[in-house]
Amino acid sequence: MKSYRKEMWFNIKGRREFVNITPDVEACLKESGVKEGLVLVNAMHITASVFINDDESGLHHDYEVWLEKLAPHEPVSYYHHNRTGEDNADAHMKRQVMGREVVVAITNGKLDFGPWEQIFYGEFDGRRKKRVLVKIIGE
Repeated sequence: MKSYRKEMWFNIKGRREFVNITPDVEACLKESGVKEGLVLVNAMHITASVFINDDESGLHHDYEVWLEKLAPHEPVSYYHHNRTGEDNADAHMKRQVMGREVVVAITNGKLDFGPWEQIFYGEFDGRRKKRVLVKIIGE
């Protein structure tokens, strides 16, 4: 069985953003040489997410609005976590909702997606370097 590991680094300039990382994961898969197996893609920071959905700007806007209603950034003083000097309690909660990782089957050397599925990195507390792990195992 083959095993492949790569870290992808992001430095999002704003507080929040969704980045389609499907092409990057596909490049990792090609580099790995795995034809049948699984790929795990996970955010290595507790204020970021990896998720699968459609690459449609209206949906991304709706996520932004919905997540802000669920866990608004302000007032910052609303959150006990922020009393430690942080201002990112909302980002932790947004990450919890959107998820830490995805696993995708690899079939015939390709990501085995359903219609419209893409992999995204979701940043909820940007402005510094963060990483995503890609781990591929298979034959």
